Amino acid sequence: MQIVKSNEVGKNAVLKLLKKPAFDEVVLSPKIREANKKLFGEDLSPSALVRKIVSDVREKGDEALFHYTKLFDKTDITAKDLIVTEDEIKAAEDSADKDVVESLKRAAKNIEAFHEEQKPKSWISYRAHGSILGQAVIPLDRVGIYVPGGTAAYPSSVLMNAIPAKVAGVKEIIMTVPPKEGKINPYVLIAARLAGVTKIYKAGGAQAIAALAFGTETIPKVDKITGPGNLFVTLAKKEVYGHVDIDMLAGPSEILILADDTADPILTAADMLSQAEHDPLASSILITTCETLAENVKTEAEKQVKELPRCAIASASLEKNGLIVIAENLEEAIEFANESAPEHMEILTKSPFEVLPKIRHAGAIFLGAYSPEPLGDYFAGPNHVLPTGGTARYYSVLNVETFLKRSSIISYTEEELREAGEDIIRLAKSEGLDAHANAVKLRK
Repeated sequence: MQIVKSNEVGKNAVLKLLKKPAFDEVVLSPKIREANKKLFGEDLSPSALVRKIVSDVREKGDEALFHYTKLFDKTDITAKDLIVTEDEIKAAEDSADKDVVESLKRAAKNIEAFHEEQKPKSWISYRAHGSILGQAVIPLDRVGIYVPGGTAAYPSSVLMNAIPAKVAGVKEIIMTVPPKEGKINPYVLIAARLAGVTKIYKAGGAQAIAALAFGTETIPKVDKITGPGNLFVTLAKKEVYGHVDIDMLAGPSEILILADDTADPILTAADMLSQAEHDPLASSILITTCETLAENVKTEAEKQVKELPRCAIASASLEKNGLIVIAENLEEAIEFANESAPEHMEILTKSPFEVLPKIRHAGAIFLGAYSPEPLGDYFAGPNHVLPTGGTARYYSVLNVETFLKRSSIISYTEEELREAGEDIIRLAKSEGLDAHANAVKLRK
């Protein structure tokens, strides 16, 4: 893990280090590149590979979906066993640790209570002469939730995606999950039942995103796709955007910790590792005003990582994307943090609530030593599906409004249209749209 001092390397060099790579800058491993050549006769880039998968599923439906599921997930599946049955959910409930299930229930209760507070309302405003203006807030009809499989199972992602959709009033919530040897993690299935998921399909990767976007013989087309995934899932969401809506283009997980000399190096290192264990591409950054803290956190992280079951992943993440920046003062540290616009930001300073008003760009902000990032991942209630890769500058956390749309309501009386008529005609003519003007003129 690299340590840099801003007063030695310069501010621009620090900002360059904080910059996140674009999705297409990710290089495929030699193993995947060799597989590309065997499968498609050429060494495809990630984007080109995803475009081919999406195109195949759009054109061939279930046939292509089953083909890529067998190819990538090593699962031979048919339409009959693509959908998760009640018996499978019941078996999951019977096999699960009851204490874990109770924790999931308590987390779901917190998440639902938080998101209930976000619900906007339709409204009507009565104007002079009896005219009406308003806004109708309408839930989407059908949404698709993508839940990652891969190296870990994420029942928490099920709760965070599906509960806001349920609170919003979405009628049909369908979920896709990559199977592992034809099965889905039992806690993922239990979380889906708790969160109000309507149907669950055993499909993952770019092929599942394509199936949700265009529909197949088995999987219905949705209006919006949400949920995080790997590089191929993200590129597939980018590819299908416009045919359906998406939540965001989520990249590898990130944490940025803003700390002064009051921070505990043991806890700070542990919090950095909480993200590093996700993925070798995950980013863990500490920005501090204290050189002693920087050195101690580096030492502590290197010590703690050896004790983790996912040591290889976390070590690779720290080596490639771990960074400690020593800023000249707290103001500069805050500037660097805002420029980074991280997914998760922890503020471990003497007075975190004094720093909070100065933070403009972060997906979720955790204040103080007793608000570690995993609190937000699992239990507190705010959503953990957050903008990554610096997109917190303009994207919001997933929320109830993600699953809603708005329609404007306009109803003028004859009298009020007459009063406004000349203005409308004049504006229409100024744009060269005489038919617009005539539609109003005929009513005057």
